[in-house]
Amino acid sequence: MSGAAHDREKNAAVAFELAPAPLAVSFYDAFRFWLKLGFISFGGPAGQISIMHHELVERRRWISERRFLHALNFCMVLPGPEAQQLATYIGWLMHRTWGGIVAGTLFVLPSLVILIALSWIYVALGDLPWVAGLFYGIKPAVAAIVLHAAYRIGSRVLRNGILWAMAAASFVALFAFDAPFPAVVASAGLIGYVGGRLAPAKFSINAAHTASGASFGAAIIDDETPRPDHARFSWIRLSTIVLIGSALWLIPMSLLVVVGWDHTLTQMSWFFTKAALLTFGGAYAVLPYVYQGAVVDYGWLTTTQMIDGLALGETTPGPLIMVVAFVGFVGAYGDAIFGVDRLFLAGALAASLVTWFTFLPSFLFILAGGPMVESTRQNLHLMAPLTSITAAVVGGILSLTLFFGYHALWPGGFDRAFDGFAALLALSAAIALFRFKANVMQVIGACALIGLLLRLIQ
Repeated sequence: MSGAAHDREKNAAVAFELAPAPLAVSFYDAFRFWLKLGFISFGGPAGQISIMHHELVERRRWISERRFLHALNFCMVLPGPEAQQLATYIGWLMHRTWGGIVAGTLFVLPSLVILIALSWIYVALGDLPWVAGLFYGIKPAVAAIVLHAAYRIGSRVLRNGILWAMAAASFVALFAFDAPFPAVVASAGLIGYVGGRLAPAKFSINAAHTASGASFGAAIIDDETPRPDHARFSWIRLSTIVLIGSALWLIPMSLLVVVGWDHTLTQMSWFFTKAALLTFGGAYAVLPYVYQGAVVDYGWLTTTQMIDGLALGETTPGPLIMVVAFVGFVGAYGDAIFGVDRLFLAGALAASLVTWFTFLPSFLFILAGGPMVESTRQNLHLMAPLTSITAAVVGGILSLTLFFGYHALWPGGFDRAFDGFAALLALSAAIALFRFKANVMQVIGACALIGLLLRLIQ
């Protein structure tokens, strides 16, 4: 590179670093973005977090890198879908309570509508070869997307040997020993708690991440931006949120109990309330619990239907845990709870109910806990456990990459033939993501189309 070209590149980089923060975003403009995100948030939690980071931190600069990761660390330790909780948190931070409610709702609503429609097609029209073709192409793409997400998060978090070791230990514990994810998260948090006192520099968020201003320019909510008034802790505000949230759960649940405790809708609502509160580690960690309850304990659907539901969840925008809408629809449709003439109504109502009871706790966790989390941004002793948990989650995402890769490349198990074409699709998707920085939506769309064309010509 010539000296003049080098100077131009250097001057451009300096100008980028000194660029002023964007103007404040109106509620309407934020609403439009959250609505768009609800339709493009493919790729599971890892892919969705990657999309939000690119859009909100790198491109739009609504929030700085450090504050984004601090919010992400908090969402990682909560039960429930971390990507939806992260959207709720950022929406709340920008536009108060209604901003959080709008962001979190629009993250879920498009997926609910789409899944209700796809679930009806699935149960009403039977086997669809074109759907199988789409699923065939998407499965290897998902493996590549999750691997890329692990790389993106790991490259920002794993800044020293201790955090690398924690990620490796998490991977081994989850993949080789099938350790419970909550136990891995708790262990990582304990190590971070102790490590933040014995070796604070190794668990410092400042050491783990570069300054956002140096990487992407000043943000609207920057590292040094003071907390807004609504992000300051208040016992009155906390009590109000808890009371309203309790009423929003208690009123519909009481009405369902009046209908009958053993009624399908009542049992679904109670089961998914427990799933929302008792399962940690995000959507992937909750799936075994949902499978055991929906298939084994209650018999709302078969194993094959559950697998197909997971595939539908992977191919639609929104949190992967939206598979609960499929479970609710198929279970109520199969039980014909309103009679054979109202099967669609039964399925749609069940899907909406289980979505309500699954996501209500997530809104309460964010709106109630957000002020306390914002107060810990400069407290290393409280941040260190969250940093170490994020490192452990990287290992968990890597284990999921192998899980998805196994099911894509050996669909019949290791005793069956290796699927070379699926391997080629996975490799192509990885190259597109790593080398050409392709959009997640583009990768999924292209692989789905290739899978469909392959099945049509066979």
